[in-house]
Formats: sequence, structure tokens, C-alpha cells
Amino acid sequence: MYTEQLYQERLNRYITALRREKPDRVPIRPFVAEFTAKYAGMTCQDVAHDYQKAFEAAVICARDFDWDAVVPNMVYVWTGLAQALGLRYYGIPGIGIPHTTGFNYIEPSEDQAFMRADEYDELIADPTGFLYRKWLPRVSTEIVPTGAPATYRHNLALVKGAMAMLQYFYAFGPQIQRLRHETGTVSAISGIFKAPFDIIADKLRGYVGLVTDMNEQPDKVLAACQALMPHLCHVGLTTADPNRQVPIGFWMHRGCVPFINPRQFHSHYWSTLRPIIEEFWKHGHQTMFYAEGKWAAHLETFTELPARSILFHADRDDIFLVKKKLGHKFALSGGIPNIMLSYGKTEEVRDFCKRVIDEVAVDGGYIMDAGAIMQDDTSIENLRTLTDTTREYGRYSGSFDSLNSTPPCEVPESITDRARITGLAGQTPPKVAPGTALPWEVKARDLPEITGDQAMVKRVWEQVDGLGNMFIWQLLLSF
Repeated sequence: MYTEQLYQERLNRYITALRREKPDRVPIRPFVAEFTAKYAGMTCQDVAHDYQKAFEAAVICARDFDWDAVVPNMVYVWTGLAQALGLRYYGIPGIGIPHTTGFNYIEPSEDQAFMRADEYDELIADPTGFLYRKWLPRVSTEIVPTGAPATYRHNLALVKGAMAMLQYFYAFGPQIQRLRHETGTVSAISGIFKAPFDIIADKLRGYVGLVTDMNEQPDKVLAACQALMPHLCHVGLTTADPNRQVPIGFWMHRGCVPFINPRQFHSHYWSTLRPIIEEFWKHGHQTMFYAEGKWAAHLETFTELPARSILFHADRDDIFLVKKKLGHKFALSGGIPNIMLSYGKTEEVRDFCKRVIDEVAVDGGYIMDAGAIMQDDTSIENLRTLTDTTREYGRYSGSFDSLNSTPPCEVPESITDRARITGLAGQTPPKVAPGTALPWEVKARDLPEITGDQAMVKRVWEQVDGLGNMFIWQLLLSF
């Protein structure tokens, strides 16, 4: 009973801050990844390769540090699944790189990019089909190209990869409940999303390839971003918190300085990102802008979004500047320099956290965290100092009897804003609908005459077909 009461208090505190309101104290929500291994006496290999160990390490940290919210497994990439599919773009701890090193993302050379410069039309015509026909065989050592004879290892990899993904995803429900019932800790985010431009840069053309394309065929890049929009939006909405309490996780990569110039940001990045974020908000979901890198050049642009629709997380941006630019519209988090938490003195950490509490969290709407995900170089002593300082100095005066877990979207003015949002309305529908791999209309042509309850047959087919869609898009976004 006590743990459940603690959970509800923390949930209310966290959501109150997400609403840009003042809770009883500043919530603490550290995004700890390989740090959990260090603290729990494990290696980077342990938490990357055995997700049950990663779950255990997260629970140990949540319990011992007494935080308000955490991610159930911030390491997230399960290298067992990466091995099952033979994914080329991961360096796996203990396999080719030291077991004491966190997993690595390996971007291919320009001539080996997973999407070629002349393949934009194929991607635009059918993004899901392109991922299966072209992308998957290229990112995997096991999957053979379309048209080539299927091999034993090809078939085995598909079965193992799909079943491993379901096994891993189904394990998150019990882990979230374990955090709730054993430690009273809130699961900090729900769902996965990335910007269309980021996906092309991260997993398709690579950064160098994309830069070349932005100079040689920018219209194709824009059309590809537009083609990806409904599919990425579908993934975000179908993985979001059904209670609409915690935000969708959005990891921001290649739209910041110095990757692209301001003109390209507006023409390609923002024009295909903003409608999706508004669509999320129209459906009652807040988005966490996990702004990796420096985004100060675009802070004014972000104010075009509806109030409360995002939580802006500051990485390498000056958190005090972010407060001035965005604090009047959105909740904020992060901003504590990782290098300070890793190599600074405890006095530095304490003084900086106190300043953030005094200047950024003064009116509420702030969540304490480091600027970036914390790996195993983070000092245990310094993270404890952050925690203790926030707990000691991050208290607000006043009565908080009215605190509750009302989602940000249900605040009256937010409901009014949502009614005016366009989102993806008016966009040209894709030829293959989001959530679909092989459309029923295509499959039905191959079947004998259907008798009895034809609608049921179609419904079940589409449900199972949706799993095929989920597999490839989750592979693209999450792994």
C-alpha cells in the first residue's frame, strides 16, 4: 500500500511538471543507461546483451536512489535481437569491441549506404515495401536480397528476429509493473518517434549521403520525408501511452547545428516534423523533444507549437537560455552537463543544480536530469549529489492538495488548442496505408472465394498483417 501511494505521489508530481505547473517539489527523472550497470556491479556487455540484467539494474538504481521516474531500460537496444538478425550497424560489447564498452552504432561508408542515391522514388512509392525489399537485406548479414533463393539462415533469422522482438517488447509490461510495485517509480516515457529527416540521415542514406542529396536532389529528399510522415506518425500513436499521461519519446539528431543550415531546417526538417507533433497533440499525446546536441538556433521556431504540447529536454544548450525562450510555453528537463557529472567536483554539481532549481525550476515546469543519457563514465557520487541536492533544495512552498494526474492535453486551454489543430489533415494519403505491409485488397486476389463472415476474415488478416508492419518499422526506429 505504501509503495502504491508513493507511486501515485510521484506520478502526480511528474505530470504536474509536464503540465508546466508547480508540484510539491522538482521531479527527478534521470535517463540512466550504462550507468545502471556500473552501479549494479555489471558490465556494459551484461546490460546490452541480457535485457533481464538491464531490467534488474534499472530496478536497483530506482530503488536505491529513490527517483520519481525512470525509463524501464534506457540501454534499450537488445543486442540479442541484433545478433538474431545479423544487423550490420551495431558494434556489440564483447563481439569485436571490448565487453566493457557500450554498444556502438556503425554508419556505413557512403558507397555502402543502406539506401542508394537513385532509390528515392522506390522509397516514396511504398516506404514499408522498400524497407523489406531493399533496406532489410542490406542491414542484415542473414537476409538475402529480394529475388535470390531463400536460405536456411535467411528463414531462421526472420523467425528469430520477429519472435525476439515480441519477446522483448512483451517483457516491458512486467518491468513497468515491477518498478511501480517494488520501488514506486513511474515509467517516464511511452512510445517511439523520430523525424522523417533524421530517419533518412540515420538509417537510410547516412549523413554524408544526405548532405550530398540536399545539394543535388533536395526535392527528392523532401518528397521522401513527406512519404515517411504518415508511417512515422502511425508508429508514434500506436506506441504512445494509452492514458495520455507520459510523453512520446522523440530522439532528435540531424536537424541541429552544425548538421544542416537554417534554410534546410525549415524547408525539410521542420516542415515535415511540425504536422506530426501537432497530430500527436490532436490525439492527446505530449511529445518529449530529446534535443541531442545544440538547438538554440531553432528555439523560436519551436514556439510555433501549441502550449504544453512538448517537453523540451536540453542537452548541450544553455538551460538558462532555453528557459527564457521556451519556459513560457513548455515544460523543460535536463541541462545538467554530463561532463560535470562524470568528471566535476561534487561542489560544482551541487552549485549548478541549485542554480537550475533557483532560475529554471522556480515557477515549476522543470524536471531534473542530465543533458544526455548517462553512460558508465557518470560518477556515482555526482549523480547522488544531483539527487540529494534536488530533494533538499527543490521544494516549493504552498498547498498542493489539488495535484492530480490530469494529462497536459486535458488542461482546459489545451483542449481548446487541440480543436484548432490541422496536424496531418489534408495530406495526400499514401498508396499503402500506415500500419499495413500487404494490403488486404492485394491478398484477397490470391484467395479462393470467401464465404461466411467476410468482414471477420479481412479484420483478422489486417491484424496479423499489422504485425509485419510493426516489425520493420520498429527495427528501423528502435534497433
